[in-house]
Amino acid sequence: MKAGIFCVAAAIACELVAAQPHRRHHHAKRDVVTEISYVTATAADVIVYVDESGKPLYTSFANQAAPTSKAPASSSASSVAAAAPTTSASPTTTPVAQSSAAAPTTPTTSAHATPASSSVAPVSSSAAPVASSASSSAAPAASSSTSSSSGHGISYSPYNADGTCKDQATVSSDFAKINGYSMVRIYGTDCNQVSTVLTAAKAKGMKIFAGIFNIAQVSAEVQTLISAASGSWDVFDTISIGNEAVNAGTASVSAVVSAIGTARTLLGAAGYKGHIVTVDTFVALINHPELCKASDYAAANAHAFFDGNVEAAGAGAFVLSQAQRVSAACGGMNTVITETGWPSQGGSNNKAVPSVANQQAAIASLKSTFSSNIILFTAFNDLWKKDNAGTFGCEKYWGMIN
Repeated sequence: MKAGIFCVAAAIACELVAAQPHRRHHHAKRDVVTEISYVTATAADVIVYVDESGKPLYTSFANQAAPTSKAPASSSASSVAAAAPTTSASPTTTPVAQSSAAAPTTPTTSAHATPASSSVAPVSSSAAPVASSASSSAAPAASSSTSSSSGHGISYSPYNADGTCKDQATVSSDFAKINGYSMVRIYGTDCNQVSTVLTAAKAKGMKIFAGIFNIAQVSAEVQTLISAASGSWDVFDTISIGNEAVNAGTASVSAVVSAIGTARTLLGAAGYKGHIVTVDTFVALINHPELCKASDYAAANAHAFFDGNVEAAGAGAFVLSQAQRVSAACGGMNTVITETGWPSQGGSNNKAVPSVANQQAAIASLKSTFSSNIILFTAFNDLWKKDNAGTFGCEKYWGMIN
């Protein structure tokens, strides 16, 4: 779908709220053996991108003033700290996979970031940017090598139901069922997943959004990734350094920024020229725009289900509003939603009810709202995961292909 461009000259003020209590998927990860704050942003010269029907796709700001911030209000339940932790603890859970080279230790996927309270008023779609041409690096482009693919991505976990590693045959069999996506996201380097996914993704003409999970072992994990990639950098669109590390309190902002710098040096020396980012919750990025500035684009996880006040059909609008808030807080940077979805079974979270029908409605809403710049969570149910008090018994059941 081609987008038209409307230029609007205006001064728009957006209030970005302080961190709210939220829940997330805790993607357990394994060790690799080698391994508000209230913010006011003022912008002028707004560019609203619309489709041929006049429906807004996203907005960008030109010459946006730097945000000013005050100390954020405190929050309870796993909320994002207003100030970065003084020390960097090794990540416990976050994206897919973590534990040891064997089966994952009770991965509790962190019920994803989304304020538990809907008192956060979403920014209107015409007021805050999702992507901006002012960013130093463009957001990932859709792969053109697969005719049936869209601009959407999908996440993938390389573990069997018992937590053991999937072999190449199993991974390739899984990928044979994944259709209509231009990119696949993985979270770590254990289980030989970079190599197995690389082989399967190449066969499907898909790009890879790879991940370094444990930033405390960034050099070792990067070397593992480099070895597995074997110079096939053209398949890699983005490499993430950390997933929700600041939100989880497992690393300080400065530690994440430092790890990104280390990874840039090592990956650049190995010939990688793609995007490098850190992924965190939209709340963490709004409170810590330094994470965006260290990245090539703003990479945010956002799940409408964990808000509790959004029904499945409203998932697209909710996630779009969070993407706009992130972009505004990050000075108009290109913003990609790196994880979002809806569970097919489990307990309800107020208005958010898991079911197959609701999952389909939520995914349809997300796909119709975003023509690109979104990665859906997740390809298959993760039966190796464990629930916690904040996951509503849904942790295993976010898979869309079953």
